[in-house]
Amino acid sequence: MPEYTSADIRNITLIGHGGSGKTSIAEALLKDAGTIHQVGLVENGTTVSDFTDEEKERGHSLFNSVLHCHYRDTCINMIDTPGYADFAGQSLGALPAIETAFVVIDASAGIESNTRRMMQRAAEYNLCRIIVINRIDADNLDLPGLVSKIQEEFGRACLPINLPTGDGNAVVDVFNKTEGEVDFGSVEEAHTAIVEQVVEVDETLMETYLEQGEVQPDQLSGPFKKALCEGHLVPICFTCARRHDNPETAVGVKELLNLMVELLPSPQEGNQRTFIKSDADNGEVQIQAEGDSSVLAHTFQVVSDPFVGKLCTFRVHQGTLKGSSQVHVANPRPGEGNRPFRIGHVFKLSGREHIEVESVVAGDIAAVAKIEQLHFDSAVTDDSRYDGVRLETLPLPEPMYGLAVTAKSRGDEQKIGDAMSKIDAEDPSFKVTRDAVTKETVIHGLGELHLRVVLDKLKNRYKVEVDTQPPKIAYRETIRAKADGHYRHKKQSGGAGQFGEVYLRVEPLDRGAGFEFANDIFGGSIPTQYIPAVEKGIRRVLTEGAIAGYPVQDIKVTVYDGKHHPVDSKEVAFVTASRRAFLDAVHKAKPVLLEPNVNVEVTVPSTNMGDITSDLSGKRGRIQGTDMLAGDMAVIKAQVPLSEVSNYQNQLKAVTGGQGSYTVDFANYAVVPPNIQQQVVAQYKPKAEED
Repeated sequence: MPEYTSADIRNITLIGHGGSGKTSIAEALLKDAGTIHQVGLVENGTTVSDFTDEEKERGHSLFNSVLHCHYRDTCINMIDTPGYADFAGQSLGALPAIETAFVVIDASAGIESNTRRMMQRAAEYNLCRIIVINRIDADNLDLPGLVSKIQEEFGRACLPINLPTGDGNAVVDVFNKTEGEVDFGSVEEAHTAIVEQVVEVDETLMETYLEQGEVQPDQLSGPFKKALCEGHLVPICFTCARRHDNPETAVGVKELLNLMVELLPSPQEGNQRTFIKSDADNGEVQIQAEGDSSVLAHTFQVVSDPFVGKLCTFRVHQGTLKGSSQVHVANPRPGEGNRPFRIGHVFKLSGREHIEVESVVAGDIAAVAKIEQLHFDSAVTDDSRYDGVRLETLPLPEPMYGLAVTAKSRGDEQKIGDAMSKIDAEDPSFKVTRDAVTKETVIHGLGELHLRVVLDKLKNRYKVEVDTQPPKIAYRETIRAKADGHYRHKKQSGGAGQFGEVYLRVEPLDRGAGFEFANDIFGGSIPTQYIPAVEKGIRRVLTEGAIAGYPVQDIKVTVYDGKHHPVDSKEVAFVTASRRAFLDAVHKAKPVLLEPNVNVEVTVPSTNMGDITSDLSGKRGRIQGTDMLAGDMAVIKAQVPLSEVSNYQNQLKAVTGGQGSYTVDFANYAVVPPNIQQQVVAQYKPKAEED
């Protein structure tokens, strides 16, 4: 492993829609850099990136794959990301580790939905962006039209830095103004456009250009990087990672490697990630991307490797991390503490291959194994001054697609729990919850495909299987009127008896107010020592439900009278009496079910607006507004019952041809329509009778 400094490192990620050719580009880059001798094929399961059994079976990326190569004395770290929206949590989780995002577009398919989303998120994260138009040797292409659409959607800062020639069999460098015929456009005009865009970020160079009418490429290097970092320039590169006539020969890939070395920013030149100090000031921490400072690193990926155990991949933002380094987690999870640990073995990754190295300098990416203190998003340091520091990151998509799971085989519950914990640690957009209301274990992901992969992983990797069903809706119960309730509990069974009598009143509270208990007993009709037992009986009903088995909320209960017996009254008697009195009152107080409503934002092509708004209205939704976006897209905002959109993704895909996406946030609880309430209550009655 050659030695290098932070200035010799380039960190990139390949993002874009599934099937655009990201993995093939990564494979071609490794081949042209001399890291591998033969190009692997996605369909054959022989690529460096897609090495898991799940990826080989499906024929596309499901997880981030960290790769590296050395080219012209430069260490290039690459992260090949999955391209389908169901795995966006992993793709987005890798962005803090890199300076430059290569946004890959299939020349035949054009700008697809996930390409649009990832381009936007890369811009929000202040990354340099390079648009890579792949498969330029396909038939019946309109590359000039595609460039125009890219500029229309992503801005006029998107400019070709090379142009295809010979029907996509080669590219011509327009930055250095290489002579040659091109398939469309003009080398001179494309060069001028790049130069004029770059000099705008450097006043001195702008004056030189205006005076002389030209500047040399070597004068443009620094301003070029500055324009990239500021988003003032988004170069467009043309490639064909796998030529139809010869898969071993790529087009435009060597040019990408040269671009990385000559014009992309190093970790010292790129936009520094922002670390936040979690203290009273909550201030930013200044980072120095140098090797002689205190260590500050960030874990952006966790994998449960079947051979080496827990493997945590990190980016060193400051300092030099060595195998002998003693560090601690600056932002530990609650209850875990920040006790120090020794790093041990440090690995550079290239897909499945782990190459041990002695140290990792600032700006580099590597991995460590079998350190339980590390988790996704851990900040690691060797300096107590950084305690409480965390990396400021963009919010990841919330997992909204849910499935309730139960073990197929009795006794597998513990194995399933352990496996779920490992998957949860790996995937930032996977979540497991135990719903106390519905008594279900629910797994949550970003879509049906996401959870299908999780279930396959449970079966193939962890050797456990589960049954699944749609999760139940977490309804609530409340009342709409005042009412009184009464119950006398009297039990005599030969020995000591039980006696307690309770009179109480219920009344509704404002939505979201919760529960209020009031004691209006006068004269000691219920002795003070039994009042906690009265409240306990009421709270049992709050948990168990009164009409359909769901928690009761937004209710005030006032106990105003009762009776006791000097010998037979006991706590258990008043628990029972208050419980039955409360049930009596609730059934008189016009009880209703409440259902969760969610705020939904649906992003779709404008041509689908009418279909989506009509569909949401048919789901008892209230449309709250629409906004038009660039690229002929629209956002529809609505409030809809969760039960109507709990698994909305498949329907949205069908309507929009896979171009639609949506986000969901909890809004409030609202009264369920009478017909739905009757159905839910009817399902509960047999259980109530059994009790």
